[in-house]
Amino acid sequence: MIPFKSTKQDLLQKMASKGWFLYQLDVKSAFLNGVLEEEVFVDQPQGLIVKGKEQKIYKLKKALYGLKCKSEPTLYIKRQGNTGILIVSIYVDDLVFTGSNVKMIEDFKRDMMKKYEMSDLGLLHYFLGIEIYQSKDDIFICQRKYARTLLEKFKMRECKPVATPLIVNEKLSKEDGSKKVDESLYRSLVESLLYLTITRPDIMYATSMLSRFMHNASQTHFGVAKRVLRYLQGTLDYGILYEKNVDTKLLGFCDSNWAGCVDDMKNTSAYAFSLGLGVFSWASKNQQTVAQSTAEAEYVSASLATSQAIWLRRILEDVGEKQGEATPILCDNKSAIAMTKNPVYHSRTKHIAIKHHFIREAVEDEEIQLEYCATEDQVADIFTKALSKEKFQYFREMLDVTTKH
Repeated sequence: MIPFKSTKQDLLQKMASKGWFLYQLDVKSAFLNGVLEEEVFVDQPQGLIVKGKEQKIYKLKKALYGLKCKSEPTLYIKRQGNTGILIVSIYVDDLVFTGSNVKMIEDFKRDMMKKYEMSDLGLLHYFLGIEIYQSKDDIFICQRKYARTLLEKFKMRECKPVATPLIVNEKLSKEDGSKKVDESLYRSLVESLLYLTITRPDIMYATSMLSRFMHNASQTHFGVAKRVLRYLQGTLDYGILYEKNVDTKLLGFCDSNWAGCVDDMKNTSAYAFSLGLGVFSWASKNQQTVAQSTAEAEYVSASLATSQAIWLRRILEDVGEKQGEATPILCDNKSAIAMTKNPVYHSRTKHIAIKHHFIREAVEDEEIQLEYCATEDQVADIFTKALSKEKFQYFREMLDVTTKH
């Protein structure tokens, strides 16, 4: 079995495209199975401090629960013949698995339960705050319970809903003249919203923008964050829908908002990827440098998307879905596309950081293909700016962010 890192959405997309179901095992007392290869010491826990030996510490014989937990789940793959495949994702004491062969799945389950004390939870329904609904036709994931808890926590359960998370063209700055708010309260709200973006890419841009003010939050920033909660109030049942039995062709979108940040005039880069239907990988982040033109900003954004596309192509190959053709990445700037192909544009790009030029090599190696799309069809636009109600809802639908059928 070969381990590699990925996201839960990668596994869900793979499973949906093949019409497979996802199952779950829970390891009882997982921390008792951990093996330490080095010396680790811990303080005496509160409530169990030995009188007269308060200054002493414990030396661990076994790993404590979560002591060395990785930031991302690990996937393992087992192949059998030309078509048999078993895919397992491990996160601390939970095992999520799927595959093409019923016997491989049953054998794996039996062997694991024989080796460790485990609970067979059957079909995966709930995982780390994510609700999963599986049927023969599709898979729907959401965080409805988590969102409802969030509204209650910040006393917004009875608030009036709004149609969009941000007012159109809304921009925030560090010094807006309004009073400062409780930093810990603001940080708690934004961090909770960031976790919600696992299944709600429609609030990704708003949350990303709000996260820039974690250490300097004002009443204006907090008011915008509360507007996001009001948007959630009207869309509690929303999540991502993955239809089953669709072609697993990787498709990407990339976009940039030139000089989108008021404070440093830096740009916002964004990308989104899908396999057939349902977005499963997306990002919205500030570029590290100031771009001198919209074309340059789009070029840097395309570079970020290319990096992600190459990583996703490797993962897909590992799970038996090798992409035979170059992955199309749709961009709405023709000059940025030309920069990846035409040496004549060298004078315009020589000042751009070298790390971004690997996109040209990816094009030459036929790993990616930058293609033009009209701005009105550029779904990644939802990750770069606050949009009008009509545009926002159109792109939200393109992301397959919807309610359960």
